[in-house]
Amino acid sequence: MTVKTLQELAKTIRSKNAGTDKITFDIIFREKENYELVRKSGAITIESMSALYNVPEEKITDFVHYDPANAIKFTILRERRSGDPGDGDIFGSQQYPPLLSIQIPIS
Repeated sequence: MTVKTLQELAKTIRSKNAGTDKITFDIIFREKENYELVRKSGAITIESMSALYNVPEEKITDFVHYDPANAIKFTILRERRSGDPGDGDIFGSQQYPPLLSIQIPIS
């Protein structure tokens, strides 16, 4: 079986604040074929993101396949509010790296 990383297939993989108590993640694909490949692979699910980010599934407040933009989006409740003492990423923009190396079967 041949695999590629999510980073090789997606145009944009990012995270950012979604208010003071949430971080949202966007995985956007240039090609519809890559979007469908990843979507159908089952590699990006509520369950897999819960495991990847070590959070209970209940902390994933949104999970959407947004077909018009060839995008997969999900949102996680933050451990601490943005800017609270101990918050290591005020803007939530450094939370996406674990997504980069997710293995996607392509054949």
